[in-house]
Amino acid sequence: MRNTFSLAILTVTLSISSVFAERTAFEPTKPWPDNNGVHINAHGGGILFHQGLYYWFGEHKTQGRRGNTAQVGVHCYSSTDLYNWKDEAVALHVSDDPESEIVRGCVIERPKVIYNPKTKKFVMWFHLELRGQGYTAARTAVAVSDTVTGPYTYLRSFRPNAGKHPVNVRPRDLRPGAENYFHRDIESGQMARDMTLFVDEGGKAYHIAAAEENYTLHISLLTDDFLDFTGIFSRVLIRMHREAPAICKRNGRYYLLTSGCTGWAPNEASYAVADDIFGPYEPMGNPCRSVNPDNGMGPELTFGGQSTFILPVEGKSDAFIAMFDVWQPRNPIDGTYIWLPIEFDADDRMVIVYREKWDLSVFDPQ
Repeated sequence: MRNTFSLAILTVTLSISSVFAERTAFEPTKPWPDNNGVHINAHGGGILFHQGLYYWFGEHKTQGRRGNTAQVGVHCYSSTDLYNWKDEAVALHVSDDPESEIVRGCVIERPKVIYNPKTKKFVMWFHLELRGQGYTAARTAVAVSDTVTGPYTYLRSFRPNAGKHPVNVRPRDLRPGAENYFHRDIESGQMARDMTLFVDEGGKAYHIAAAEENYTLHISLLTDDFLDFTGIFSRVLIRMHREAPAICKRNGRYYLLTSGCTGWAPNEASYAVADDIFGPYEPMGNPCRSVNPDNGMGPELTFGGQSTFILPVEGKSDAFIAMFDVWQPRNPIDGTYIWLPIEFDADDRMVIVYREKWDLSVFDPQ
């Protein structure tokens, strides 16, 4: 997945005119400068729309393999049009306290932020791995702020739904077994790795994460303040070995986009559909079409990317953008972004066609 150029070097050599030129379109996999001319550093991210602005939160990567761990924290950018982004600085900083769970060198992945209108707080959840423990902790973590751009105050991390059974529990789920990871983790709490957040109509918020050694996804209802789990959750895509969840709701149905589990390497995306957010979800196959000419990767490798978020476009009807990351584990700061419009065919099937350049007019009535 490694590009033949280094974005760190490229951003230094960008011309003054190109750095500050207003962008009017998306160009997937290309360097994406912010208002300072620096490639946007918000990987595995998500978008919050609040009071007329979009806010993009993501992992701040650094040079070299060390950059696969959290050396800085969660970065934030703002935009009025989705093409041009202003650097709002680091929203959540890692700690230099060796006793902190988010000490420098831990793993912070896929941060997502939602706003709670009742408490007037901005709530950030992310996947956390404790420093020096690889990916064994598999915890979810929460932070909170009074302002959208932060700074966010770290609260805690844990494995969710300890001692709880899902709403769709089956007798076999409760039988001990070497590969019954759900049963193994009932008392200690369920694993929570790749994750996203979703706020449904009516204001209920849900946490969706890869659990059970990434073999099954858990969809969990959050408390009214969005700061904890209610213990109400479901297991979906059971034993399908999926991660990188992203979700949207269209015409009363939930579309759940995921990737396979191949580490940093790209694989085939798939989506599933349900009438209830807790499922059951019907697998619908790969929505991707065409080939990314920058790397020659087609639908079988999701154009070289991995799903992270589905963004509803404000002010446009039936308009959603699929956000993917192109990971560069040897030099994580080189990672780029693939944003593509989601289409729906006559049978309401999701279709994502690769486009070298496109703008929001694709969502205008034809």
